[in-house]
Amino acid sequence: MTNLFKTGVLLAVLTSLLLVIGGALGGRGGLMVALLFALVMNFVSYWFSDRIVLSMSGAQPVDEAQAPGLYRIVRTLALRAGIPLPRIYLMDSDAPNAFATGRNPEHAAVAVTTGIMRILDETELEGVLAHELAHIKNRDTLIMTIAATMAGAISHLATMAQWSAMFGGMRRSDDDDSGGGSVIGTLAVAILAPIAAMLIQMAISRSREYQADATGARIAGRSEGLARSLEKLEMAANAIPMQTSPATAHLYIVNPLRGGAFVSLFSTHPPIEERVARLRAMRF
Repeated sequence: MTNLFKTGVLLAVLTSLLLVIGGALGGRGGLMVALLFALVMNFVSYWFSDRIVLSMSGAQPVDEAQAPGLYRIVRTLALRAGIPLPRIYLMDSDAPNAFATGRNPEHAAVAVTTGIMRILDETELEGVLAHELAHIKNRDTLIMTIAATMAGAISHLATMAQWSAMFGGMRRSDDDDSGGGSVIGTLAVAILAPIAAMLIQMAISRSREYQADATGARIAGRSEGLARSLEKLEMAANAIPMQTSPATAHLYIVNPLRGGAFVSLFSTHPPIEERVARLRAMRF
């Protein structure tokens, strides 16, 4: 089973969860509302996600005169990957990180922090940028945005379902002996569905990160640069946490959110040690 097929199955499960929540919230009418809600959110995500993410991150466009070395590396890698040159952005942050966004290779952007430009040598920076171009080439930027949008919609509708069950459902149970069971069922769905959605989003994100590492190493022609950069970035991220929204954390090459074991357990990124081991096991 390929990663792409697995991702398709997981996205289908996310859609089903959304419809289940809609049905719990309002029966057949709620199901239709949930479906419409998902379509609207995915329409917005498809057309405007890159602008939203770049704005939220504070990324600013840079031209070739401002960052000639960065443009040279990205242009070379884009040619190797067989994709158009993406728009290039810079984030004024000491925290070293990078991400790619955009609905397809023709409408893509790559953003890096000033911190990552300072701590990585050229080979390591090439590895990071090859990883981000791999996300664009594999269309992960669209898949991961849709997954995040669906998970967010499920959480929002689940909150509505909880309030509906607690207040609307309690009143119904006074007049109908079966109302209590309905309330419990709705609450169970409303509580469990967002957890399931979060786990599915994590599975999609982790799968795409592994794939982007492998594709990026092939684009760069070597895996050691990316392996070394991941080790450096993880150490630096622990020392200099990044201020960013949890909604966009899954897009970055290393998880910008820092925390204890609980946060690590539910991270959208695979363990750095495993990523590095897989990279160093590759043969060219």
